[in-house]
Amino acid sequence: MVLLRLLMLLFALVVSDLHSLPWFINVSEREGPGTILQSFSFNCSSHMPTLELVNVQPPTTFFNPPSLTKWQGIYVGKVTLSSSARLDALAVNHYELRLRYTCGNIVMEGPLFVDVQRDSGHIQCIGRFASSGGETIQVPETVKPGARLYTLLLPGLEVQGTQMNIISAQDPPYFPGPFSINEQGWLRAPPQGLKGQAQKIFQLQISVSLGQGQSCQRMLVVKILPAPSSQVSFLQKAQNVTIPEDKIPGSKVVQVQARGFNLRYEIFSPVPSPLYSIGSVDGVVQTTMPLELAHSRGAAITRLQVKAFERFQPWASAELDLTVNVLSVNHWPPLCIPALLVTQIPETTPVGTVLNTITCTDPDSVGATLNYQLWFHSPPGLASLCLRDRVLEVNATLDCDTPGTCFQHAASILVLDGGQPQMTTEVPVLVMVTPVNEFTPACAPRMFRVQEDAGPHTLLGTVVGTDMDYPHNSIEYYTSDGSSIFAVDHLSGEIHLLGTLDYEQQRLYRLTILLIDHGQDWDPTYHRSGSCTITIEVEDVNDHPPECEPPFQELTIYTTLGHSVEVTKVSCWIPQEPQRLAFSYSIIGGDSKNQFRLQEAILVHNDSMLGPPWQEQPCTYELLIRAADAGPSIPHLSTTVTIIVHLVPWRASTVAMSTQRTTVPSVMTPLLVRYTETFWQPEPWFVVVLTATGALLLLALGWLVNRLLQRGMKDPLSSLEAPRMEMSQVPSSVMNWYVN
Repeated sequence: MVLLRLLMLLFALVVSDLHSLPWFINVSEREGPGTILQSFSFNCSSHMPTLELVNVQPPTTFFNPPSLTKWQGIYVGKVTLSSSARLDALAVNHYELRLRYTCGNIVMEGPLFVDVQRDSGHIQCIGRFASSGGETIQVPETVKPGARLYTLLLPGLEVQGTQMNIISAQDPPYFPGPFSINEQGWLRAPPQGLKGQAQKIFQLQISVSLGQGQSCQRMLVVKILPAPSSQVSFLQKAQNVTIPEDKIPGSKVVQVQARGFNLRYEIFSPVPSPLYSIGSVDGVVQTTMPLELAHSRGAAITRLQVKAFERFQPWASAELDLTVNVLSVNHWPPLCIPALLVTQIPETTPVGTVLNTITCTDPDSVGATLNYQLWFHSPPGLASLCLRDRVLEVNATLDCDTPGTCFQHAASILVLDGGQPQMTTEVPVLVMVTPVNEFTPACAPRMFRVQEDAGPHTLLGTVVGTDMDYPHNSIEYYTSDGSSIFAVDHLSGEIHLLGTLDYEQQRLYRLTILLIDHGQDWDPTYHRSGSCTITIEVEDVNDHPPECEPPFQELTIYTTLGHSVEVTKVSCWIPQEPQRLAFSYSIIGGDSKNQFRLQEAILVHNDSMLGPPWQEQPCTYELLIRAADAGPSIPHLSTTVTIIVHLVPWRASTVAMSTQRTTVPSVMTPLLVRYTETFWQPEPWFVVVLTATGALLLLALGWLVNRLLQRGMKDPLSSLEAPRMEMSQVPSSVMNWYVN
């Protein structure tokens, strides 16, 4: 199963700190050549970009140089495993690849961390055993039969039931007997031993199998050595010795020792030996002359061949290769140019910018390799600078927009030589980072509400501006339209009311607030500006009472017993606020007998008296009607209307007549005369009673006429004509109602 984590990252070239973002990927040790580890997307429209693999830690050839192809206007880069890749989590489980992307003058660099994951089901040969030539071991012929010669069990496979076998032929007479491998991975000598097999080489093909097709096959070469000589021999064939150059002539370098009897020592190469001598009896190697490397170039490394032999049998001998390394002794520390590095750069300096190159030499050893190290002092622990070999460059953290990271970076470049004792030179580094006004101040649009009766200097709200440059939010506020009603505080951003507001004249104001930063750039005259729109909504306040027309009325009405009569309608409105149409009306004075009521804006007289005493005489009421505006706005304002009502009771003998209605406005207005025609419209129950009464009356009159006719009297008949005449004079509308 291929474990890939493809991450598409769009490099926005305008973002200066993108290079500092690391990428982490995990890859199984099972992955082989050609596996894609990481893909990237780049946008570079005006140049031909490049993608480089700068270095790999630890060094290896497992990774190919990144490829870069163009697809639909976007450059796609890929990092893959090379043909030599053999990942092994037990050997190396973490690699750091440093990639560099270039687009014109834009250079970005960042790390790619590759973690190699252990695959428990994957067998992989390790060490020399993994090489094509296999592993070679040397075994003396004197080992005991069945002795353990080599352990080849791979780490991590001890408890997984791994099977190991020798699959190559071990036929005699080439083999004294078969080599064997036990369950612990031990290679053992043949049961017959190896006596007499000196100088022979046995090649064993070994297979390590875990099952499920997982196996590893390599060669193990066993070389049989003859038994050590019983006469003369050195414990080791070669020896290295390191001494300082300040040893005086006759100083001891080393003492060599060989095994044997009555031995003697000599230097047989080079002959003669100008720098060293050896004691023929004790084998002590001494200096013969000063070893100053400045005057004797060839004294740095001297290779001597030493022979040990028996005094009386010189053919019984052994040889030793002795290498003497002479180290320079330091007298002077490295000399560096410049001795002090002071520079000033803006915070927007691109990563990788070279600040200076340090050139140092060692007076004690011309051309000696020196070690350069960068130590930070202030601020501590920040990788704002980096040193590549002898070149001081800008790293990824030069940023003045974070408190404490700008203005000054103090460090030292330590130069160390390789002599004894080691000498060090310190080059002080002081980098002044100047701020750059990079970001434009901004503020979010907001809405404030204020009542129209708010007084001058009322605080409406605060505009909050933001600026990412340091010091943060160093902003001044201005109104760009020169409003005379509103003002903004230059420092706090508070918006105050200066004039008066009128909801009926203007309900919405839009102010453009201008933001100007300051004190955020090395150049104090350089500023950036931004703006946002502030909306001010005026809330309505009830400040106009209703007006009624006319404010004073005088009316004369004729009442009908038991009937309601509409007197008049109160007409009110607010000229300044024509949208207000809801009003409430109430009688607040003059209706002492509760004969009037209001149906919304209509004044109605209601005479509900059914029996005596009936009102016989006209009467006058002076009514006070309160008209108030209604709705959610407070306070509620009102106006009082005066209505004088003359009530005239209606009687059956009343003839049709005209009624005057007089209105007297509070202001001089023409007199309004209104004529009304009254009529009688009794209730249905009254018609029934009247009909029954009329029937009884007719019966009585018939009986009376009959009596009068009998007596021959005619005078009473004339008396009946008067009421008939009076009834004929009732208005036709009343008569019609009566008949119906």
